[in-house]
Amino acid sequence: MRLGTSLFLIALGAILTFAVTVSLSGIDIQTIGVILMFVGVLGLVLEFVIFRPRARRTTSVTSTDPSARTTTRESTTRDL
Repeated sequence: MRLGTSLFLIALGAILTFAVTVSLSGIDIQTIGVILMFVGVLGLVLEFVIFRPRARRTTSVTSTDPSARTTTRESTTRDL
């Protein structure tokens, strides 16, 4: 579940919980809204805790100058 999906579930759950006053037999719309908000918040937490740290790329370049006997190392980290 990505960030947009989580935000959509939170918004939809809030609408069902706080704005909809329709009652259906056998289905509690407010409970469904709370469940959707909970799943959306859980998706947000998982997105930032589990999926975000993996979105990094590190590139290392090593160059050697034999005449000056020096080695240069350059490392670049980029978030994707």
